[in-house]
Amino acid sequence: MANKIFVSYKHKDSKVKPILNSSISVITTARHYVDVIEELLDETDHLYKGEREGEDIGSFVDTTIGSKLGDKIFDSSVTIVLISKGMKEDRSEKEQWIWEISYSLREQTRLGGRSKSNAILAVVLPDEYGDYSYFMTANSACNSITYKAGELFQILRDNMFNLKNKEDNIRECNGTTVYAGEPSYIKVIEWDKFKHNSNYYLEKAINIK
Repeated sequence: MANKIFVSYKHKDSKVKPILNSSISVITTARHYVDVIEELLDETDHLYKGEREGEDIGSFVDTTIGSKLGDKIFDSSVTIVLISKGMKEDRSEKEQWIWEISYSLREQTRLGGRSKSNAILAVVLPDEYGDYSYFMTANSACNSITYKAGELFQILRDNMFNLKNKEDNIRECNGTTVYAGEPSYIKVIEWDKFKHNSNYYLEKAINIK
């Protein structure tokens, strides 16, 4: 089934692994990963509803940006959030771009219609060294993955490991809590897995919703 996909990300974050392009020599940012996502979605039935390359709205006032992106989110059913090493700035979270995530989670009434909450898939980008350990590390002893959720915006933290009645889905291992199954509303996957099977992980997020 085709779904409309919005992508939320820190546009100018350059603390990401370079994407090689033989024809252009530029500093890779999170925006370049969005371009790849567009290409991946072109190979599926899903439709991309985010900003297009060259669609520069950075010079618009905040209310105009909110209106234009709000329309795109309203008309989508899945939001991909790109987690990147430099996604957070040292200032109030309310002053940053995370309103897109909040908007995606709400049921909205506008334009004469109603939009339900989006499914959300968090895709973790490799940092400038090609590493994911700034956010996630493998725990081989417990056969699990440890997420540094404290590094995220609060709205992302609040929607991870938030399964109701989760007692049957947890176990203790070496003094840490290990979750089984899908304990979060926001599904998390690293970029290298997502890019090879994007449709599978999008469907996972949709099923969780």
